[in-house]
Amino acid sequence: MDSRQKRSRHDTPGSGATNKCTNPNSAMESPSRLPRRSRLFLLIGVAALAALAVLAAGLILNLLVSGEAIPATQAEDNAGTNADAPTQASSGKLAFVGSKTCISCHQDQGKLWHPSQHAHAMAHANADTVLGDFDDATFDYFGVTSRFFKKDGKFYVETDGPDGELETFEVKYTFGLDPLQQYLIEFPDGRVQALTVAWDSRPKSEGGQRWFHLYPDEKIGHDDPLHWTKLNQNWNFMCAECHSTGVAKNYDPATKRYHTTWKEITVGCEACHGEGSAHVAWAKEGGSASADDNALGLLTRFNERSGISWSLNPESKQPKRSAPPMTVRKEVEMCGRCHGRRGIISEAFVPGRSLSDSHHVSLISRGLYQPDGQMLDEVYNYGSFKQSKMFAAGVTCSDCHDPHSAKLRMPGAQVCTQCHARSYEEPSHTHHEGASAPDCISCHMPARKFMVIDTRHDHSFRVPRPDLSMTLGVTNACTDCHSDKSAEWAASAIEKWYGPERKGYQAFGPAFHAAWSGAPDAAALLAAVAENKDTPAFVRASALEELTAHPSVRTANAVREGLSDPDPLVRLAALDHLETATGEQLWPLVAPLLDDPVRGVRIEAAFLLAGTPAETLSAADLERLEKAEREFVAAQMLNADRPESQSLLARYYIRKGAPDKAEAAYKTALELSPHFTPAAVNLADLYRQQGRDDEGIAVLREAIQLSPNDAGLHHALGLALVRAKKQEEGVAALGRAAELQPDRVRYVYVYAVGLDSIGKHSEAIAELKVALASHPGNSEILTALVNFAQAQGDLKSALDYAQRLAKANPADRNVKQVIEALTKQVMQKQDAQ
Repeated sequence: MDSRQKRSRHDTPGSGATNKCTNPNSAMESPSRLPRRSRLFLLIGVAALAALAVLAAGLILNLLVSGEAIPATQAEDNAGTNADAPTQASSGKLAFVGSKTCISCHQDQGKLWHPSQHAHAMAHANADTVLGDFDDATFDYFGVTSRFFKKDGKFYVETDGPDGELETFEVKYTFGLDPLQQYLIEFPDGRVQALTVAWDSRPKSEGGQRWFHLYPDEKIGHDDPLHWTKLNQNWNFMCAECHSTGVAKNYDPATKRYHTTWKEITVGCEACHGEGSAHVAWAKEGGSASADDNALGLLTRFNERSGISWSLNPESKQPKRSAPPMTVRKEVEMCGRCHGRRGIISEAFVPGRSLSDSHHVSLISRGLYQPDGQMLDEVYNYGSFKQSKMFAAGVTCSDCHDPHSAKLRMPGAQVCTQCHARSYEEPSHTHHEGASAPDCISCHMPARKFMVIDTRHDHSFRVPRPDLSMTLGVTNACTDCHSDKSAEWAASAIEKWYGPERKGYQAFGPAFHAAWSGAPDAAALLAAVAENKDTPAFVRASALEELTAHPSVRTANAVREGLSDPDPLVRLAALDHLETATGEQLWPLVAPLLDDPVRGVRIEAAFLLAGTPAETLSAADLERLEKAEREFVAAQMLNADRPESQSLLARYYIRKGAPDKAEAAYKTALELSPHFTPAAVNLADLYRQQGRDDEGIAVLREAIQLSPNDAGLHHALGLALVRAKKQEEGVAALGRAAELQPDRVRYVYVYAVGLDSIGKHSEAIAELKVALASHPGNSEILTALVNFAQAQGDLKSALDYAQRLAKANPADRNVKQVIEALTKQVMQKQDAQ
């Protein structure tokens, strides 16, 4: 993991805001698997609309339950998961031996590893490891002057502490190497925090050898959740797993203290290969090299490239693997543990298993990726690579990178021509000449800068598509270089060089763009992506997750197929649709997944089935459920220091019929981070269910004091105030939400309904018209405009909106009936005149 990242100040997916926390360990709403969207149907007095929403949410379940039970998922390819390894790992016999022991035999690998980034991922701060200037150097940041100095052989920083006052802190550890190095401070309660003033370790000629702040353009004060002393800069959760080997976080929720330990302070051999004691024992016994992995004492062997060759097809000029790729790419899953956007659900990591067995993987979603799958936030390489043609063809990480040095196997673009024809380097392909001409990497792996100075390449390996910049608003490699030119200019050049047919493996961009912009064809486009087995599973899972907002018969069929999909990410996305049902209703559908070979799927199934009456289950089924529930609770308690996990525990307790425990968990979440607004929204909703609306309103008001620009909080407050018969104040809060997040159609729509409910009919229509200009095919807006215009007697406008609604939803028979009725009324009115 890399704590050196930009992190968002708004980690509020449950309230409707986009979660952009860029730590892979803070995946979506929780470190464990759960839906991205809040499923709260907060009524504001429009009974018919609320009923439609509830019916839509229940549609998926009704369609699924009416069918047969989903068959148990087949275990994944044993060659990929090494199914025997968990028995070894759980036996208690394996132990870490340390990299020095490994290198005593594997000396060549050790020579490659020693100077690598992995070997320097973390270290004790001393004269040999600290790169920054601690010779009484100072750095000014929005009125705070930090001073870096040495005393008695130790390194110190004087900077603003938890209360904003200047304090002196000892630097205990270095973090990273190139292009920057961060420094870690240890607190008495066991917390280790990452300073957000970092050292630029690049050469001075490249602008380096200086102190800089990771948030240079905004003031991050001591009361900000992004301040270096706060939760989002906490090493124990955010960073430790991926910068050290054999980490145990050891957080005690009773005392709120950490006792985090590691087996090796940096990323050593066993971080990837697992505990080495059995292998050392085998070596000492002089065992046979021809034995299988278990006989060798290995948890897994990364031998997917062994005996594999790539050859060029003479006609297509495309490389082909000599053998089909494995179902689960052990190497990719291993690297994805840290080089992916994900959150941990278990420290019992087994090298080579599906990443979803120990982590929750973030999918393509708004704020993380661009609609066509290009990286937007810090998503690292795993998700990008798994949507690529390279991954589909069987390429693994070590085809390009040496696994021990982490460097490219060949300089620059020569790594590409290991497999691809050299003709791709010629001007006939690149249409650029000279020493500064772009190479394969420039065009097919566009770079973005994170953490101010850290350049990272997109690993989705895509064909430049400036035409998509015109239609989807995404970036493209052409205008990245030619920044003074337009996307239209670049698209015209591409068409001139390569013809009018647009090529590219990633063809799903229009579907996600439609979903994120509220286009009327979003559901159909997403369903087509989810149903297409030729589409990468990572993308299919992402599309299926997006479909939670679009319940239909087609969506239900996609969910049914997804529940038994070979890829755990797709199974998880399918489960994402079922939270609105009770455990008893879901049992026939979800129970088979309690025995899923992947832990992430099992615990999501356990969450959904929580609360199933014990008297309805056999003894064997009850044991299966309780076992999976224990895994679920363990995953949350592993991350009990995080508000996301406390919130998910609260939702689990609600399903279990334990509202008091749910209330306590939500309150704990807010104690851990008062800025975590989903806990405030959901706690207020729990109070609503208990008839305690006044307490819910108080919770929301307090949260707004801390996060005044969170649209989701204002929206929830508005709904609560309307329920409390404070109509004017409630509608004003709904209006504030719509003002803060105008691209969130639901907020604008509900605000307009609220305006109409207090007699401000013209204002309501005006708000909807503004929203319609940005979302011309949105069904909610058009439906409201039909109703409002009809109520005001403006039948011609109502008919116009209804016809536009029919164009957006041609299969909707109800709309056709409305058009027929309105047409008749308009004609009657004209005849009467």
